[in-house]
Amino acid sequence: MIKLIVLDVDGTLTDGKLYVSNSGDEMKAFNVKDGLGITQAIAQGKEIAIITGKTSHIVTKRCEELGIKEIHQGIKNKIATLNSILEKHNISYENVAYMGDDLIDLAVMKKCKLAAAPKDSVEEILAISNFISNKNGGDGAVREFIEYILKKENLWQNVVNNFVPTEQ
Repeated sequence: MIKLIVLDVDGTLTDGKLYVSNSGDEMKAFNVKDGLGITQAIAQGKEIAIITGKTSHIVTKRCEELGIKEIHQGIKNKIATLNSILEKHNISYENVAYMGDDLIDLAVMKKCKLAAAPKDSVEEILAISNFISNKNGGDGAVREFIEYILKKENLWQNVVNNFVPTEQ
C-alpha cells in the first residue's frame, strides 16, 4: 500500500516553464485537477510531500492551499530529504510513490516502490518509471497518477461518492 506520494514541482506539477516578469517576479501555473487529486489523496489518508530543487513562495502558497505539510524546497539531495521524511512518518520505501520528470529525480525514484513520470519527462526518467502519464507535466499528470494509486487500492470510489449528492 502506498502511504506517501512524493512530487517534484517544475515539470511535474507545472509545465516546467519559469515565467519571470521585468521586475523579477516569478510565476508558475498549477492545474486545478492536480490540486483536487492531491486534496482527495490526503482525505483518503495519504501523506503528500513536495521535494523540489528550486525555492519559490508560489510553491509554499499552493501547498498550504492544498493542505500539504511536507514542503522541501531548494533540495539538491532528494534521497537525504526523503530519508528524513520517511523516518519522521515511520514509512519505508516500499510504501512510497514518487513522480518526477528530470535527472535530479532519477536516483530517488529508483529507490521507491512506484516511480511515475509525466509523458514529457526526460528519457532516463521514462525508462525507470512504472507509471507514465498520458499527460504532460502541469496538464493533469499528477491527478492521473493519484487516480491510478487510489483506484489500485480501491479508494477512488470513496472520492467519487464524496461528490455525488445523496437523495433527500
